[in-house]
Parts: sequence; structure tokens; C-alpha cells
Amino acid sequence: MPPESQQENHRSHRESDLENHRFRPPQQFDHAARARSFSSVAAQYAASRPGYPAELFDAIEERAGRSLKGARVLDVGAGTGIATALLAARGAEVVAVEPGPGMAAQLRAGLPDVPLVRASGDALPFRAAAFDLVCYAQAWHWTDPARSVPEAMRVLRPGGALALWWNSPRRDTGWAAEQDARLARGMFGSDPGRAAEARDADPDVLVRLHGLNPTSWVAEWTRSVPLDTHLAMLGSHSRFAVLDPAVSAAILEDERAALLDVFPDGNVREDYRVQLSVTQRTDAPTPPSVTPRPPVPS
Repeated sequence: MPPESQQENHRSHRESDLENHRFRPPQQFDHAARARSFSSVAAQYAASRPGYPAELFDAIEERAGRSLKGARVLDVGAGTGIATALLAARGAEVVAVEPGPGMAAQLRAGLPDVPLVRASGDALPFRAAAFDLVCYAQAWHWTDPARSVPEAMRVLRPGGALALWWNSPRRDTGWAAEQDARLARGMFGSDPGRAAEARDADPDVLVRLHGLNPTSWVAEWTRSVPLDTHLAMLGSHSRFAVLDPAVSAAILEDERAALLDVFPDGNVREDYRVQLSVTQRTDAPTPPSVTPRPPVPS
């Protein structure tokens, strides 16, 4: 078959995969399936996800009222260890908590000296008042706050702090807004109910509606990465990881072509807004919401 025919055949199959996906009946959002999906993209996640600017950790120290150096820190939902490594670099004594086997394996490989416990933020297998700081980086929305809020407060010492933060891509203008619209069309067609599943969690909703009264901090920052890294970053999100691989590949291949029109040199400028919420524990102890389970060996 001539190369042109092969290319056209490949395009036809890709378009067919996309059409079948877009117009299948809407399915209920499966939170647990989305959470489990990260194990299948753990290496991709570790290699392509952004880190955090140094000023974020300055802001954490200011709002927590203490230095990270020497602080006993619990990093819950640690994933592949992106935030864990940055906390440890500031001198914190970090214990990582990660429920997913694939993500935990990546963390163990990259940070072999960091204690790692396989557990969930909804049931922390630690004694009360054990930590100066409990952190969730990109992970709070995977918990049940009715359980994770009292659990976090239980394992914090009086005066300790719960720090939650998110990197949110800035999608309000320019190429990023156009990309967001393309991805929504590629995944969900014209179904607004399914498109809503892909929206980022709102930190204020996740934090304030569950009895916390944090101090907040926001900063904007930018990184420039090769196009392949940007596409791998997109593919590491749970909304891609739960798709049929052929559908995911087709959407990302179309996105590659669109981005080369915007970034012909193959380097993508990603703009982020990092949002931080810090809540200090009062001196009154908070009773546990669940009976802590023993750690699962990693």
C-alpha cells in the first residue's frame, strides 16, 4: 500500500474511534476508576507532570508558622513523589502515603530513602498528633472529606497545619482555552454533562465546604517543555487514562498537529496557577473518624 494510502487509512480508523467514543451513551462518573487509573500511567506521570515553584514552599512555611527544615511532614496522595522530593529538599522529614501500586513503585524507585506507606487519606495508619504538617498536592479531591478532614486533624499535633495545593493550567485565554475546547469536543462531543466531568476541582469548594477555614495563597508560573512532554502530561491525567488507548492516542495525535501550528519550534509554554490553602489545627484534639488500619507493605 502506498504511504499516502496508509496515512489515509490510519486517519480513517482514528476518526472512526473518535466518533464511536463521542456518541456512546453517557456513563456515570466513576471516581474510584479514575483514581485507580493512575497506576497505568505512573511512569508517564513521573516524567511529564510539572513540579512547583519555590515560592510555594515559602508560602507554606509562612502560613504554617514554622520552617520545613526538621518538620515531620506527611505527604498524602504522594503519587510518584513530585512534591515529596521538593519537601525533602527543604529539609523536611517526610513520610509518603500513596494507595496506588504503580505510583508507589515510581516513588520508591525515585526516592528510596523516603518512608512510604500504602494507605489512603481517608484512613491514616498513624498515631494521633504525630506530624507537624500534613500535605496534599493534587490529591485532596480523591478523598472523602467527611473522613479525610478529621483524619488529617487527628494526626496533626496541636498547632500543626494541613496544607493543600493544586497546579491548575491557565485556560482562560489564548491557545490553552482553544485546547480545552478541542479536548472537550474530542472526548465528549456536544454532551455538556460528560464534559463537566473533566473540569478541575475547585479548591475553595473542596476545602471550605468541609468545615475548614484556611488562609489562601495564589501564584502564577510558567514552564517551557518539548511538545512530546506536554502531550505525555495531558495523557497522564485520569480522564485520558480511563479511555480506550486507541481513542486517547487519536485525540493526542490531533492535538499534536494543532499545537505545531501554535508552537512551530516544538516547545510548548505551559502557564499555571498554583493555589494553596493552609489550615492550622486548634489545641482541641479531633477524634478519629475511622479506626486506623495497619500499613500495607510497599
